[in-house]
Amino acid sequence: MKRWSLSRYFQLAFLAAFVVLFVTTDYRGQDQISIALNSFFRSDGLVAATYLLSARAFTILLLPGMLVLLFSLFLGRFFCGWICPLGTILDLVTGRIKKGRPLRLLKGRFKYYLLVTILFAALFNVNLAGLFDPISILVRFMTFSLYPLFGYLARQGWVGLYGALGDNRDYLEGGYAFLKSYVLPFRETFYPLAFLSLLFFIFILFLERFERRNWCRNLCPLGTLLGLLGRFSLFKRLPARLCADCGDCRDHCPTTFDEEILQKGDCIMCLDCQRKCRNARVRFRFSLPRTKEVEFSPTRRVLVTGVVSGLFVSRIFTAKNPVAETTLLRPPGAQDEAQFLKKCVRCGECMKVCLRSALYPATLQGGVYGLYTPVLVPRLGYCEYNCSLCGQVCPTGAIPRLPLEEKKKAVIGLAVFDKNGCLPWAKKMNCMVCEEHCPIPNKAIRFEEVRERDYEGKELILKKPYVVDDLCIGCGICEYVCPLEEKAGIVVYRKTKRRL
Repeated sequence: MKRWSLSRYFQLAFLAAFVVLFVTTDYRGQDQISIALNSFFRSDGLVAATYLLSARAFTILLLPGMLVLLFSLFLGRFFCGWICPLGTILDLVTGRIKKGRPLRLLKGRFKYYLLVTILFAALFNVNLAGLFDPISILVRFMTFSLYPLFGYLARQGWVGLYGALGDNRDYLEGGYAFLKSYVLPFRETFYPLAFLSLLFFIFILFLERFERRNWCRNLCPLGTLLGLLGRFSLFKRLPARLCADCGDCRDHCPTTFDEEILQKGDCIMCLDCQRKCRNARVRFRFSLPRTKEVEFSPTRRVLVTGVVSGLFVSRIFTAKNPVAETTLLRPPGAQDEAQFLKKCVRCGECMKVCLRSALYPATLQGGVYGLYTPVLVPRLGYCEYNCSLCGQVCPTGAIPRLPLEEKKKAVIGLAVFDKNGCLPWAKKMNCMVCEEHCPIPNKAIRFEEVRERDYEGKELILKKPYVVDDLCIGCGICEYVCPLEEKAGIVVYRKTKRRL
């Protein structure tokens, strides 16, 4: 029986915790989500670093990520080898993939160019970390692709099983009730960009065809950042190079021995080399680093290129997008578009917990910079008046965690009647659906009674609706319930600067 290392047990434990938190971070009949998947994001050093650079502000939510960066100075790149769920998945599948020759394109300093570009772009007010962060990539894949597909197949399979059992189907009622309450997704939704999220995840797995932990070695910006700090680590491996009479460490190590000398910044502290050393020579100990040990690959060229590319990216992505500024409806409390984009890690958690299926990932209507950010689509769903789940699960506060009474007053947009489509205005037909569903206690949609003649000349009392601008919060329920089949007779437009 194959003996696992201590790091592997920790990896599996954290992966199990990640999956449990992922499934738990959903609407399960409770108005509060006390423990959410955002715990992993808050321990993400890349998210913390780019947040500080872009928002130029500190929040207590970043403290775990700052601690991981601090501990990496002493323990090295331990997060990658003991905690990261994506790294664990790669370790579990890599042994089943036949290896080819390493890709030269990804070797060398490419990962440093990517990291420095991300950091300087954040410094110039454009936070792109969420697009490349490993935890964000994994959560997006699971939220948009894997979990909805799992829910669909499970429900369809259960329906088939019910049909096959006939009169004995009642025995399955308890099992399905358990799955529905604790395992299956609350929303039966297939998201835009699900296929793109799936492709990116498959690409990361495909890289294992060439090297073990290829993504971690040569691309991952979080791993690169932790690796740079890890070069100052006091936790050292001895010997620091391959033994002259033995090269087994190159086969045992998943990331480090591309050359004869240990690449300290790539070491993920899995300790496999020590556990598998047939001569019992490998050991780890704490000691002060020497000057040569803390030298690292990025040179002045990498730094200059990163500054230039970061500035170039920021100039492209900070250009004003009139469409995004007027039509994209953000979750409640996310009023400042620039600040929202700086803080959002594009994880999709808010969309997963949205009670009325209102939030979806933005495609290119908000530009490349807005990709995967949450937008409210009233024709598909609406913001539930008595729900504040999205703010509870947001890992960075891009969607603020508002008390329910304050959330009820948070302005998302403003409803406007389309007089060319609305039935009372365009067809002279009374319709009160939008007013009936408006959740505002004093009703943000009201009617004005006027006497008119219909198209046949008959006199009628027509109730023409109008919006009370000072009361409307733009929740979108009026647009959602509008009986017109295509474009609604009332449309919510963005309006974020006013609050009740």
